[in-house]
Amino acid sequence: MITESQLVDTIVRGIQEKKGHGVCIIDLRQIDGAIAKYFVICEGNSPTQVEAITESVSDMVRTEMGEKPVNVVGLGLSQWVAMDYVDAMVHVFVHDMRQFYDLENLWQDATITDIEDV
Repeated sequence: MITESQLVDTIVRGIQEKKGHGVCIIDLRQIDGAIAKYFVICEGNSPTQVEAITESVSDMVRTEMGEKPVNVVGLGLSQWVAMDYVDAMVHVFVHDMRQFYDLENLWQDATITDIEDV
């Protein structure tokens, strides 16, 4: 059985594979009404990199864990792509959109772990 932490670790590696940066993990398990147990947030430098990061996460999670996202929204414009893995939501932004929506601040009551860029 796949654990939530294995899923999150695999997502992070998929992001790092395509040089996504500013990765943070928001642990929402203690937040009432949260739509997932974890948010994994990162950014790419361009819409093209956002798409590449999204594809890398999808491929790595499918290959290593046999899981596919329930839904993916935002492809096409690729300013903000959200991938729903039920227990984990992945948010891949271009910088300006990440600053505008500021999800980290919205969920500031949760535990936030910043992952060092590779």
